[in-house]
Amino acid sequence: MIKRNLWKIIISLAVVVFCATSLVPLKDQEFIDFVKLEASAKQSEFNALMKEAVDLKDKGRARTAYLALKQLSSDRKIDLQKEYFPNIDVGRSKNPDTKNEILLKHLLKSSKAKLQLGLDLKGGVAFTLELDAKAIADLDRDARADKLKKAQEIIEKRINSFGVTEPIIRAVGDTRLEVQLPGVNTKDDPGVVDSLQKPAMLEFRLVHPFVYPTGQPGEQIPAGYEKMTSAENDDGGTVDLFVQRRPLADGKIIKRAYASLDQWNRPQINMEFTDTGRVKFAEITREVARYSKQLQQQSGNPEARASMAIVLDGKLQSYPGVKDEIDSNGAEITGRFTTMEAQNLAAVLNNPLDVPMHVREQYEIGPSLAEDAISSGLRASIIGAALVAAFMIMFYSSGGLLAVIMLGINVVIIFGVMANFNATLTLPGLAGIVLTIGMAVDANILIFERMREEIREGKSLSAANHAGFMKALWTILDAHFVQLLICAVMIIYGSGPIKGFGVTLAIGVCSTLFSVLITGHMLLELLVDGGVLKKITMRHLLRKAPHWDFVKWGWKALIASWLIVAIGVGGIIYTGKAIYGIDFAGGDSVSLKFNKDKKVDTGAIRAAATGAGIGEIMPAYVKDIGSDNEILRVDTTYNDAPKLVSALQAKFPEANFQSLGVSSVGPSIGNEILWKAITAIAIAMLVTLLYIAFRFELGFGIGAMFSSAHDVLMTVGVFVIIGHGFLGFQFTAPMVAGILAITGYSINETVVVFDRIREELRINMTGSLKDIVNTAINKVFARTIMTSTTTLLASLSLFIFGSGVLKEIAFTFTVGIITSTFSAIFISSQVFYWYHRGDRKRVEKHQDVKPTYEWTGASKASE
Repeated sequence: MIKRNLWKIIISLAVVVFCATSLVPLKDQEFIDFVKLEASAKQSEFNALMKEAVDLKDKGRARTAYLALKQLSSDRKIDLQKEYFPNIDVGRSKNPDTKNEILLKHLLKSSKAKLQLGLDLKGGVAFTLELDAKAIADLDRDARADKLKKAQEIIEKRINSFGVTEPIIRAVGDTRLEVQLPGVNTKDDPGVVDSLQKPAMLEFRLVHPFVYPTGQPGEQIPAGYEKMTSAENDDGGTVDLFVQRRPLADGKIIKRAYASLDQWNRPQINMEFTDTGRVKFAEITREVARYSKQLQQQSGNPEARASMAIVLDGKLQSYPGVKDEIDSNGAEITGRFTTMEAQNLAAVLNNPLDVPMHVREQYEIGPSLAEDAISSGLRASIIGAALVAAFMIMFYSSGGLLAVIMLGINVVIIFGVMANFNATLTLPGLAGIVLTIGMAVDANILIFERMREEIREGKSLSAANHAGFMKALWTILDAHFVQLLICAVMIIYGSGPIKGFGVTLAIGVCSTLFSVLITGHMLLELLVDGGVLKKITMRHLLRKAPHWDFVKWGWKALIASWLIVAIGVGGIIYTGKAIYGIDFAGGDSVSLKFNKDKKVDTGAIRAAATGAGIGEIMPAYVKDIGSDNEILRVDTTYNDAPKLVSALQAKFPEANFQSLGVSSVGPSIGNEILWKAITAIAIAMLVTLLYIAFRFELGFGIGAMFSSAHDVLMTVGVFVIIGHGFLGFQFTAPMVAGILAITGYSINETVVVFDRIREELRINMTGSLKDIVNTAINKVFARTIMTSTTTLLASLSLFIFGSGVLKEIAFTFTVGIITSTFSAIFISSQVFYWYHRGDRKRVEKHQDVKPTYEWTGASKASE
């Protein structure tokens, strides 16, 4: 038994341990304390050096202890890695300053929590980037706006390649961008934002093949060339070269760049050329190879090579020699890179700015949610998880307890993988994970209900466990594979939060499959077959399956639900842009100074705004880096800033709020992202149709696609009618995530019903198609209600006990759960039935759903 499950035990332990250790440390550690503990040699000497660094900071001669340590080691030519951290690998560089730079960045990163909290929970740092004045001097207003919009998209891609970092990037005025980053510390290392402002101007140039710098005073530089110093080589030295000013090609010939390791395991950047770029690169190398032949003839050295310079942002990165023409799909940039630098450089090359930008301001930004809102959100999440656990234990006793343990493993895996993606955890993200817990038990319930059927037929617990698992296996795989396809669509066609949600949902789907099908099944098998678990008490939601005519109610249900959709669409048209939150519409940003002794909590500020009839606001306290000067900044909808200032002055006179100015801010989520979300949903519908048609039959695919579209539109309709109309909710980024989640949840419910219809078609050889559909829905009715109940418990707890954006996203999920359950029972199967005009023979043309007769294939003699 253990031998049979040995591979599952090993894999489960390896995955859980890896994910658990990926979360360490759980919270940020002070850099000073952390490096003292990490020093593995001459600790007393290093502690004395750190004391000097702290003294420099305290005396104002260095902004932080990190920078002070960096300054001391540079002034005294101290190799920190060699003297104090010999166990940390910093590469092959021999230059102490370079080694110290790599070491200190590694230590700073290691001192931070692996899973960072978002701007709403912890705050972060922010800075403004301004377009270079000279570069845009001749551009009109519209052209400047286009440049700023493009820069916003590029900065988003650079810092949020997986879409899980959760930054806020938006226009401020006509020439500036504000970037808010969670989990980034510019107080310790102000250079952390440098890569964001780099234009990433890549150039391929010719190195003068015959003349080299001598270093002598008054040396002549050849016409059309400039003297450049190379990046550090393996020996820690540099080389001076004369490099042609006119580039032979630029970064436009690059299709894609990515970091990799060379044959000596050193980081490098690989570049893939475009089709025209490949031709251009071949022309360049052909010209350089011609100079190589001239060099060989002049010097008599057959190994002599002319070089091509690779220049990035005005710095000579490398100068490879060229022997022959290179007609290939790509090339490499080598140099003294750390792994992180190579990854950052690749990200920058993939997203080059066509206009340089400069940092104008840097400041800390406090959490956008008040402490009570954070506390209520965490409390709501705990209550939701507890309710799901209680429900499972109540209905499935020891089996439910095992499912709860698997949910715990599921959460550890999700958090661990997110940490490895450098994801940021926000309160809506935490809510999504709680809802994932609710949805994850669906697979457990499906297995348990199949086991119940097997036990009812008289099988032992061990046999029922095996048979129930095998019968539920493909249903679970089909449902989750469709969800993965939907995630792939979001990742490929989405961007920003849409892509991020696709990544997060894909992690949750894979984690659920692993924890249920491998770890969970392995544990249950060990307990049952080992005689530890002799009985699983399973309580009933319904003692007997109902015998209701769901097909008959199909048309009435369809008309009622699409009436709600029509009202919702009408509401959107009537409301117009007023339904959009600041995320989508932009607004005003007002800065206020205040009495520091009477600081007002952001929750009280939100309450005052609500009392004054002001819609959505986003308050946060902002402090200049290196300064104690703190102000309150509040984002409002357009033209609401003056009204807000008056309300705050009247409500909190002791705080002495005074406006410092109002500026307009653009949307952090543009129309492109919204349209990409709509496109992703549409493509997801098509992918659903194709997969279900392939795995089941075309009628099933049409029913699934129609059902998913129904659920999304009906959720939007209810949100507009009730959420916006009566509860005052706005359409924000978390709402988009909620709607995308509904797409995945909806197909999960639908596939389970379809799988039962397919099974009934095989075993019920005489029933009409109407009887088959009704029987299938009646058999899975209790299971469908139970799975939706677990997810509903999680979402309702978030809605009842949460506040602010958490309440809004929970409302969206709650509506989506109800509509998905409704469509699984009353819409999807009925559409399948109507597509085939109620004719069973039309369905059975598909090989997958033909009935299996006892005499068919019973023996070779029957063939």
